[in-house]
Amino acid sequence: MFSFPRAVFSLAVFSLAWLPSAVFGEAPKPRYKTFQDGTFQPRVADLQAPGVSQVSSVSELRDVQPNEWAYEALKSLVERYGCIVGYPDQTFRGNRALSRWEFAAGLNACLNTLERLIQENVTVLQADLEKLKTLAQQFEQELSQLGARLDNLESRVAYLEDHQFSTTTKLNGDVIMVYSGVWGAEQADGPPDQSIQNGQPTVSYRSRMNWDTSFTGQDQLRVRIQTANFFLARGGSNLTDFNFTVASEPLTPQVNKLQYRFPVTEQLTAWINGAKITLDDVADPLAPFASSFTEGALSFFGAISPIYLASDNTGPGGGLAYQFTPELSLGAFYSAGNGFKTESGNGLFNGQFVTGAQLTYLPSADTGVGIAYTRQYIPQNQFSRFAVLGFTGLANADNPFSFANRENFGDGNATSSDNVALIWTWRLAPGLSLEGWGMYTSAWAEGGERAGDSADIWNWKVSLAFPDLFKEGNLGMISVGQPPYAARISNNNDLPDITPATTDTPWFVESFYVFQINPSISLTPGLWVGINPANDRAPLWVWALRTSYKF
Repeated sequence: MFSFPRAVFSLAVFSLAWLPSAVFGEAPKPRYKTFQDGTFQPRVADLQAPGVSQVSSVSELRDVQPNEWAYEALKSLVERYGCIVGYPDQTFRGNRALSRWEFAAGLNACLNTLERLIQENVTVLQADLEKLKTLAQQFEQELSQLGARLDNLESRVAYLEDHQFSTTTKLNGDVIMVYSGVWGAEQADGPPDQSIQNGQPTVSYRSRMNWDTSFTGQDQLRVRIQTANFFLARGGSNLTDFNFTVASEPLTPQVNKLQYRFPVTEQLTAWINGAKITLDDVADPLAPFASSFTEGALSFFGAISPIYLASDNTGPGGGLAYQFTPELSLGAFYSAGNGFKTESGNGLFNGQFVTGAQLTYLPSADTGVGIAYTRQYIPQNQFSRFAVLGFTGLANADNPFSFANRENFGDGNATSSDNVALIWTWRLAPGLSLEGWGMYTSAWAEGGERAGDSADIWNWKVSLAFPDLFKEGNLGMISVGQPPYAARISNNNDLPDITPATTDTPWFVESFYVFQINPSISLTPGLWVGINPANDRAPLWVWALRTSYKF
């Protein structure tokens, strides 16, 4: 019995029929790590030939016919040594060319089989062993280099495993910095003709870090830490706020999201949130170009429908999503803004809450339609934190049942609202897309001085997007719409100084362009205007230059 080194046996067995590709089939496509000096090495996973299975008879390979020129050689290897493998679809794919590196790497697939045969004193033909000797000499250099490279790779893998942060957790995030200013003839709130109080140019930022953990490969635990220094509602209007505005204490790190998502069945997914859940967590907002914080709309109103923003707070909640077909889905959620507080008028079910659902039909990634419904309740004296339409529109849409000339006018009356929105996106051409929504809100006062009063609130927006404008990865967008405004507010109790309905219909126009410097950095100049930000008030203009960094 001849005795050969491990690599010699591997190489010899792998090449007994002279043409390894024709005999042993298509090797998995190698993925190489390339170093600065131009060298490369195969990954361990590729040497284990994933996706193949042992063949006990050549007849199992449906693409190998008796008239194939290498048929007898293949049959001989199967019958003699049983070290031929095929693909799960019962094919051999014998016509593919094989590189010398693939040849050398593929030796290991037959090693264990040959060693076992020798240990069991199974006869190995002398002619085959002579071929082993010849091949071992021809591939001596490759075998030596392969062993060294594998040793190097194993040591690198061991180092990474010893020093990695976690085997289950990945860190990602973004940093947004924006230079901006607001100008116009007068403040939107306060006395008429009052000049803008906070229109000085500023530099603002928002930073987010997400720790995403998966325990099963299909679930995700997300912990997000966020900090920012934004000033809200410059010029006295929500219409000047940014898409990435943060409604928290400036410069204070905050757990902005604490969420666990997991599959219940193949069609049903569940969310459990300790902090912050919104409808667009469980349903697609159908704004593929405007919604991105880093590469979408600059303005708050111009990003996504306000129906997704009423629960944009750090309250706990949960949600479900069911996928009827690949195109049709239903998502539902519940959020309690003060669900972590134990006092009366708070908690999960005795304070502010938003609940709702969305039915979405999305036949392709950038074309679809959805109908969404939410119901919200805001207790009295909580309007400093919550708003009927999520602080996206005019003041009378945030808090329709307040009093205009009281010191505590912002406290408001306990309010319930029903909200319904039709959302759509339509990819008209590779370089042209249309997206937007139309939304109606019916609000009514719950008890208090305004008991019996009601309000009708409307908003809509249409955006024309130009993906890859002038350069691949860039984006241009123009948006036109009417931000949330109360077209009607009743006063059934004939009270003085109530917040008035809107008589001068507001308008919103935005334009921006995203320069994608590289996949991680983008620069976005933009300009938008809020026309009639309050009754009888001059337009408010906003210019901004956003720089976004993703990691």
